[in-house]
Amino acid sequence: MISPAATEALATFLSQMTALRGAAKNTTEAYQADILGFLAFITQHTAAPQGLNALKAITVQDMRAWMAFERGRGVGARSLARSLSAVKSFYAWLAEREGFEPTAVLSTRAPKFQNKLPRPLTKDAAVKVLDNLEVQATEAWIGARDVAVVTLLYGCGLRISEALGLKGRDAPLADVLRIKGKGGKERIVPVISAAREAVDAYIKLCPHPSEPDMALFRGARGGALNPRLIQKVMERSRLQLGLPATATPHAMRHSFATHLLGAGGDLRAIQELLGHASLSTTQAYTAVDAAHLMDVYERAHPRR
Repeated sequence: MISPAATEALATFLSQMTALRGAAKNTTEAYQADILGFLAFITQHTAAPQGLNALKAITVQDMRAWMAFERGRGVGARSLARSLSAVKSFYAWLAEREGFEPTAVLSTRAPKFQNKLPRPLTKDAAVKVLDNLEVQATEAWIGARDVAVVTLLYGCGLRISEALGLKGRDAPLADVLRIKGKGGKERIVPVISAAREAVDAYIKLCPHPSEPDMALFRGARGGALNPRLIQKVMERSRLQLGLPATATPHAMRHSFATHLLGAGGDLRAIQELLGHASLSTTQAYTAVDAAHLMDVYERAHPRR
């Protein structure tokens, strides 16, 4: 059983993540699940409730036992690395608050794994998806809404949460948008004319009156649009067009970055447009572009 003191400490840590670092709800929920899983294992492993004093006494052997247990139940290297990162963040915060040395936890090495490359669509496929979204809807305004949302993902590189986070007051769209992304980080995103026109077309057809503080994109009953609905229409489109399962809403954002890079876009500028905290995250798109070039080379070179 996890002690009340440890439970209270975790709750405080998560609330500070939200208040001070602007962590999204999904992020704090993932951290909570990972850390609770760790605490539950340690409680069982040591056969004792994990109060704060017990947490301070965690050893390298305890950490190894936890990681072995996680791998033994089928947790992949990527997921385990994420869980370890959450545990380390919690311990770094707890050590500062309680005044103890967290070396045993912080020195634990994450398992190695190979980063997955982004899976963008081709330019033709991205255009076909947008065309297909408009004709598959049962109502014209819903088709216009879906096109507007996905155009913002592909035309401006927004995350789906960022597109659906737009309010009525943001329309009509200006030449640039001020977007608050992960961790509360703000960035300025240029808005292409196709995106402005798609949003304008949606607003004209939408039966629900626009309100400044309401979500710009609305569901059939007038509430904020659920991201799952955009995932579903993308799923139908990819089945109809014969596209791979990787053709998701987020793939449209990947396509935005990859196509910009392929057209000679500057990597630093693309980093800013996407809102990546680290350039290394954006650099994954250079590997995608190189892989595409090698594929073209292998298929087209006369001496292949």
